[in-house]
Amino acid sequence: MEEDDDKHHTTTTTMAVIAVVFFLFLSTLSLATADDAAIMKKLSTTLDLTPPNWSSDNPCKWQGVSCDSSNRVISISLASRSISGTIPSEINQLSSLQSLSLQNNHLTGTIPPLANMTQLQEVFLDGNSFSILPSNFLVGLPNLQTVSINDNPLPTWSIPRGLSESSSLQEFRASNTNLVGSIPDMFAALPSLKDLRLSYNNLTGSLPDSFAGSGIQFVCINNQKQGLSGVLDVLGKMPSLAQLWVQQNAFFGPIPDLSNCTSLFDLQLRDNQLTGVVPPSLSKLPHLMNVSMQNNKLQGPMPAFERGVQVSLGFTNSFCKDTPGPCDPQVTALLDIVGSLGYPSDLSDSWKGNDACKNWAHITCDSKGNVVVVNFAKQNWGGLISLSFANLTSLTSIILNGNDLVGTIPSVLTNLKMLQKFDVSNNNLTGKVPNFSQTVEVITNGNPFLGTNVDTTKSLKSPPDMTNSPSNTNGSPSHPLKSRLSSYEVAGIVVAAMVLVLAAGVLLYPRFKRWLFMKVYGSNKYNFYKGRKSKVEALKTSPNGKYSKGSPIDKSGMLSNGQILFYHGDNIPIEVLREVTDNFSDSNILGRGGFGIVYKGVLQDGTGIAVKRMESNLQGSKGKREFEAEITVLTKVRHRHLVALLGYCVNGNERIVVYEYMPQGTLGQHLFEYDQAGRSPLTWKQRLVIALDVARGVEYLHSLAQQSFIHRDLKPSNVLLGDNMRAKVSDFGLVKSASDQGKYSLETRLAGTFGYLAPEYAATGRVTTKVDLFAFGVVLMELITGRKALDESLPEEQAQLSTWFRRVLITKEGIRKAIDPKLKTDDEEIFESICKVAELSGHCTTREPQQRPDMSHTVNVLSPLVEQWRPAESEGDNDYVGINIDMSLPQALQRWQAGETTTMSGYSSVNYHSSAPTTPPMGESFTYFEGR
Repeated sequence: MEEDDDKHHTTTTTMAVIAVVFFLFLSTLSLATADDAAIMKKLSTTLDLTPPNWSSDNPCKWQGVSCDSSNRVISISLASRSISGTIPSEINQLSSLQSLSLQNNHLTGTIPPLANMTQLQEVFLDGNSFSILPSNFLVGLPNLQTVSINDNPLPTWSIPRGLSESSSLQEFRASNTNLVGSIPDMFAALPSLKDLRLSYNNLTGSLPDSFAGSGIQFVCINNQKQGLSGVLDVLGKMPSLAQLWVQQNAFFGPIPDLSNCTSLFDLQLRDNQLTGVVPPSLSKLPHLMNVSMQNNKLQGPMPAFERGVQVSLGFTNSFCKDTPGPCDPQVTALLDIVGSLGYPSDLSDSWKGNDACKNWAHITCDSKGNVVVVNFAKQNWGGLISLSFANLTSLTSIILNGNDLVGTIPSVLTNLKMLQKFDVSNNNLTGKVPNFSQTVEVITNGNPFLGTNVDTTKSLKSPPDMTNSPSNTNGSPSHPLKSRLSSYEVAGIVVAAMVLVLAAGVLLYPRFKRWLFMKVYGSNKYNFYKGRKSKVEALKTSPNGKYSKGSPIDKSGMLSNGQILFYHGDNIPIEVLREVTDNFSDSNILGRGGFGIVYKGVLQDGTGIAVKRMESNLQGSKGKREFEAEITVLTKVRHRHLVALLGYCVNGNERIVVYEYMPQGTLGQHLFEYDQAGRSPLTWKQRLVIALDVARGVEYLHSLAQQSFIHRDLKPSNVLLGDNMRAKVSDFGLVKSASDQGKYSLETRLAGTFGYLAPEYAATGRVTTKVDLFAFGVVLMELITGRKALDESLPEEQAQLSTWFRRVLITKEGIRKAIDPKLKTDDEEIFESICKVAELSGHCTTREPQQRPDMSHTVNVLSPLVEQWRPAESEGDNDYVGINIDMSLPQALQRWQAGETTTMSGYSSVNYHSSAPTTPPMGESFTYFEGR
């Protein structure tokens, strides 16, 4: 009986404990559910335009929200609903949340803090305006599978190494999010990763070694601002690779062997610095559908792909022939030789065509066209000595001294019967020296390990210096004897050098400053400063800023000491402008534009100025904004290919801007109206130089000025030409700060000129630097064809130049038929140059703005073409005018020093006779940015 009581008591106690535990569990569950509801309620208050049923008390019934059986929130899906607002930090307390989909909305503020959400699997935040990134973003997420945050204006950030803790990660997409730094070497810890998209950021450095052996299928790392660099070897070790976009970077070296990537269907390699022979295995990939290789420096045979493969090779590579097929045997042997050296990029600039005896650098031939000397002395190239030297049977000299060659000397070289000299001194070779004939002079000193079996090839991780490549730090193998100094000694040397440089700077700066000032202002610098301040102040304090008798200027705009009044940003009296333009006479009209009328003014010394006067009907808020924009931009920028601001006038409602005078008028007049003016049509040489000048001016606006700007109205009528036919970009009334790019406004949609408007700009009003690229591409088409951007007299399918010309770009024959008849294209070199510019114009006018290059790329493409066809006439910025190559050195130095007293980098000193006078306001720094 007692036992039964004990059992009953034990059973009762057990049931009580179970009841308490169950009660506590229910209480905890209820509390957690209540917490989820509170967090969701807060979320609903921070968002605008949420679904209508988000006002109810139960979040599990809200549209776009899913809960589990315990009423815990597991999914929030509000994609593409035009929702705005912010995400509260408490969202990371939704401990059961598995999926968060908020892409393509207008969300701002801090990107949702996701740290330690252990159940989270999917995050989609693309296409919003998040601008703050929490420090613990993507930390402690063991079940994370997908992260997609493309197209958010985040502050600069780097891929967190803590992401490697998310071993289940399958997709990571962070394109156009201001990523910086290198791609971390952590992919061995991410075995499930299939999709990596990091395009349109500012990543630098080389590809991580842990790419090798990974299961990644899709890699998009294209269009980095500075450019990823290094070689692409690791890509050949990614067997799962299906899509690879690495275009618009700074990768160098050869295309790797991708024969193991049998699933590859899309390969984008364009716009890099790749060199060498295209691997034959590339054309044999079974699923390849699309490949681009233009704007590289590839060599060897032109590759042949299967029918159906979309191939873009461009005109900038250096294939030995214009059609597929083997190269000349000597060319093949030489390319094999430099293949063992990593295909140095400078060789691709001269190693062109199918004849190695036609001006190939470092190669000498005999009268029969046989290669007899290969001289690679002191190039700092690393790599191996190729067996293919033995295929050049006429060789008399092999000179390889002063490099960083490793490995052994091939014994097959002893078979060269004509060889007389073999110099491999000062390298890092090992092994035995083969037994050359006694008639061969063999020089091997400076190879400390020659004669031993030390393996120096282990340091050869990648092809060496790609000649002045910005990333050659990954190139040449290091010499084992070049690291004898300890880290403390190195640090001491660096500190000492810095102290010496600093001391030299302190001592030399005053002299440099005086020298620079003398160069700019000439010998009157003392008088200029002595009288300048009082005269300028007197002008500014006169009633209404108007000219009056007794003022320290005369009506020509000259200071009483002979100095020109106008300077960067000066407010010029209206009386002065009326005087120099003959009261704005119709006979002085230079042109008319959307802003108003441009008049020519003439100072007393005959110097011309351009005076742009706003039309009276534009003197409202829009006209004033354009006037203020123009002044704002031109007081912040200064470049040889941007028209210089000499001053401006604000007189009541009058708005006037004064520029340097460009005597040859506009590019449009020379392209489309040369007959009426009795001018000759522009030659191709002149058109090339003008295109490069415009590209350099706009490149400066986009990326080289202290503050970046977008022009928005680039067209031939806004390109002005000087007497030397050098171009300057003008008309900055529609310029926007690049910090505003991507924003939308009605005003933005109305800006610009039809025919030059980028599609996305005309449709949405979205402003980025790419709208200038589109307009520049149209200008290039006008230079090539002599046709206007929009010609309604033509049939509809031909009226818009950009659409029509892109169709004719498909073949060279189509380009030839579209060229301006006034251009002489009999010269094949000139025709090839036109084809390259035509190809560039096509890239600039692609429909998708992301596929257009940066303006710096257009400069890089046009520069070598201009150097090849430099105009014969002397230019104003030639520092060597008057120096004859037959002069003695003292005579040349004397002539150069005489020229130094009057010019500086193409800018005249500021005095009475200056044609483009510019002087700095008192107390402001004076800097000319020449750009490229």
